[in-house]
Amino acid sequence: MTAEQILEGIEFACPGGAEPLLLDLYLPAAEVHPAEGRAPKLFPAIVHFHGGGWRTGERSSLGPVLDGFGFSPFRRLTDAGFVVVSADYRLSTAAHFPAQLEDAKAAVRWLRNHAQEYGVDPDRIYAWGDSAGGHLASLVGLTPGKAAATTAAATATGTVAAVAAWYAPADLARMAEQSLPNAVARADDPGSREELLIGAVLAEAPGKAAAASPVGYVTPAAPPFLLVHGTADRFVPPAQSTSLAAALQAAGTDVELLLIEDADHMWVLPDHSQAAAEKAMDATVDFFLRQAHVP
Repeated sequence: MTAEQILEGIEFACPGGAEPLLLDLYLPAAEVHPAEGRAPKLFPAIVHFHGGGWRTGERSSLGPVLDGFGFSPFRRLTDAGFVVVSADYRLSTAAHFPAQLEDAKAAVRWLRNHAQEYGVDPDRIYAWGDSAGGHLASLVGLTPGKAAATTAAATATGTVAAVAAWYAPADLARMAEQSLPNAVARADDPGSREELLIGAVLAEAPGKAAAASPVGYVTPAAPPFLLVHGTADRFVPPAQSTSLAAALQAAGTDVELLLIEDADHMWVLPDHSQAAAEKAMDATVDFFLRQAHVP
């Protein structure tokens, strides 16, 4: 067996007028010499998008709280037999929506185009994200098809076979009304993260808000979803996930909703333990293993 390998800073896209977008690739241990006559094992893969309100964040991180726990989510997934990609996308300081979705789909296309090179099963590519990244993962899953290719080689689709989203915005127009009474941030605050994403005041641009809302793209063709949210989330209302789950269920699609009691954003608990983070991670690994049909 070989050890887990991490390939950092791979360029996967270069949108016009922007800096190159990079991704990190985490490869699980693999057999060096498969048995004679046996085809090399193809791994399922997960493309991850980071949080940060679309305006901050890094592809190597799931946020300062989880980093402080010494949390190793990508290692958890490679140990379970997945290839993991964690990708950049243009932040709202550089471009407004839908640039972020275009970049997210470009990362999935890159992986599918390079599937053979890294031993990835192109039919078992999934999306996962936390907060703003969960919003993008949801949109990737709900807007199938080929996004505009930026190079002649970008011929694969940006579709995914399943989605896991942690405390993700799903309906920008309703975020403010769904906020908890003790909310730290509301979508209708002047200069909110959501308004910076679409480049307009939400109430004055309902079309832009709808275009950036995963709930509006739900159809019976949606892939399986896992939605995980804390009931005490002061940044993204838990009703965002319950509303998306209800829409997916009404469409007849496969959706699992896990609400973690007393957990705030980034799985902060009153006792400051990492129990909620571990619960969310366990559920996510289990969900993807079932989707990939890995025993």
